[in-house]
Amino acid sequence: MNIPKPHAVLLASPGLGHIIPVLELAKRFVSQHEFQVTVFVVATDASTVESHLRNSPEYTTNLFNVVPLPCVNISALVDTDASLAEKIAVRMHESLPALRSAISAMKPRPTAMIVDFFGTEAMTTVADEFGMLKYMFIPSNAWFLATMIYGPAIDEIGLDEHANKKLPLKIPGCTAIRFEDTLEPFLDVKGPMFQGFLCAGMAISTADGYLVNTWEDLEPKTLAAFRDTKLLGRVAKVPVYPVGPLARPVGPPVQRSQMLDWLDTKPSESIIYVSFGSGGSLSAKQMIELAWGLELSQQSFVWVVRPPIKNDVYESYLAAGDDSDDHGVREYLPDGFLSRTHNVGLVVPMWAPQAEILGHPSVGGFLSHCGWNSTLESIVNGVPMIGWPLFAEQKMNATMLTEEIGVAIRWKASSLDGIVGREEIKMMIRRIMVDKEGHEMRSRVKEVKCSAEKALNNKGGSSYNSLSQVVEECEIRLQGLTAKARGS
Repeated sequence: MNIPKPHAVLLASPGLGHIIPVLELAKRFVSQHEFQVTVFVVATDASTVESHLRNSPEYTTNLFNVVPLPCVNISALVDTDASLAEKIAVRMHESLPALRSAISAMKPRPTAMIVDFFGTEAMTTVADEFGMLKYMFIPSNAWFLATMIYGPAIDEIGLDEHANKKLPLKIPGCTAIRFEDTLEPFLDVKGPMFQGFLCAGMAISTADGYLVNTWEDLEPKTLAAFRDTKLLGRVAKVPVYPVGPLARPVGPPVQRSQMLDWLDTKPSESIIYVSFGSGGSLSAKQMIELAWGLELSQQSFVWVVRPPIKNDVYESYLAAGDDSDDHGVREYLPDGFLSRTHNVGLVVPMWAPQAEILGHPSVGGFLSHCGWNSTLESIVNGVPMIGWPLFAEQKMNATMLTEEIGVAIRWKASSLDGIVGREEIKMMIRRIMVDKEGHEMRSRVKEVKCSAEKALNNKGGSSYNSLSQVVEECEIRLQGLTAKARGS
C-alpha cells in the first residue's frame, strides 16, 4: 500500500528577501523528504516572481508548484506615505480570499501551512479553518525571532528605558539590542507600527512551531535561551527549529554573462562585490562618496547600482527584481568615474546574479546591506563582509556579524547627515581586501562556512535533524487524518 506524503502549503510575502528563502525551504521539503509542496506568493506584480524564477533554473524543474496570487490594488487602502510594513500587511490581508479559495479547491487538503511573519493572519484564519498544522517561518535569524516573541512581554519600564532613555533592550538569555541597532517599531512605541509589531508577536504564539533560517553553531546562545523555560522558553511555548542556512546555491546561470567571463580573468579573492540587495538604495550624495571610495581604494570591484533614493530607503523594495533597463544610473556617478575605472571595475545597473558572483573564486569581499539572504549567501561562499545596514533588522545583523561571529567590519558615519565619506570607504575596503585583518576574517568566515555545511548534512546535521522533526509531525498528522477518513 502506498503511504501518502504530506502536502505543505508555503506562503511568501512580497519582496525577494522573503520569496527566496521560502523557495529554498520548499526545495528542501521536496528533495530531502519527498513532500508535496505548493508555494503561494503574494507579490506586487507577477513579473517580480517570474523574473526570479527565470533566473533560477533550480526552481523550474517541477519540484513543486509556485502559484502567484492575483495582484491586488491597495492604493485606496493605504496612504502613500505609509510604512513598508503597513503596505505589506494590507496586501497580505487583501490576498486572503484568493488564498482561501485556492486551498479550498485542493483535494486532498494540505497537511500544514507555513507562513513568514507577514502571514500571521493567514495562519490564524485559513490554516485553522482547514485544520492544518501551522508553522511560522522566520527568514531571518533567531535573534530577530527573540525580539518578536518577547516584544509583547516587555513591561512599561523596559519600553521606556529602551525607546525614551535609549538604553539597550534586554531579552532573556540573548544579547541586548543597542538603541542604535533597534528595530524601527521601537522608535515610536505609541505609533501604529509598534502596535502592529506587538499584534504579530502575539499572533505567532499560536503556531505549532517556529522554523528559523539559522543553525545551531551560528546562534548557540539565543537558541539555548528558547529552550530554557526560565529564559525565552517561558514566552515561546512551542519548539524552535533552526533549519538554515537556506540560501541560493551557486548553479549554472540560465545564460552565461559577460560579467562572469570578466571575473574569470581576475586573480583569486581580488574583487570587492558591492550590492545593497534587491531593494536597497542610497542617496545621490552617498553614491558619489561610494564611487570615490571605490576608486581611491585601488581595488577591483563589481558594483550593482540603483538610482538614488528620493524619499526613504524602502522605496524600491516592493519593486525589486530583474530589470534590463538601467534607469540612467550612470548619470548619478562622478564625472569620468566609468572611464577612469573601466580596467578595474564593473558597474552593473539594477541587478546581478549575486549567488554566482559570491561563489566565484575571484571575489574576496562583499560590501553589503546585511540583509539576511545576502549575509547567508556570503557566508556559505566563504566571503567576508563590510556591513552597511539600511533598514529592517539589518543593523542587528551587522552587529551580530561584526561583534559575535567575526566575519565582517562595519562603517561609521563621518558626518551629522549620516553620510559615509570616501576616505572611510577606502579604508574599509582595504581593511577587507589588503590588510592582515581581512586575511584573518577570510579564514574565520571559511570556518563558519564549514559549520553551515555540517548543519545541512543529511547524516546527523543539526538543521537536517530539525527539519526532520517537522516532517515527522506532519506525517503523524496525515496518518491521523487518513485513519479518521477511513473510519468514517
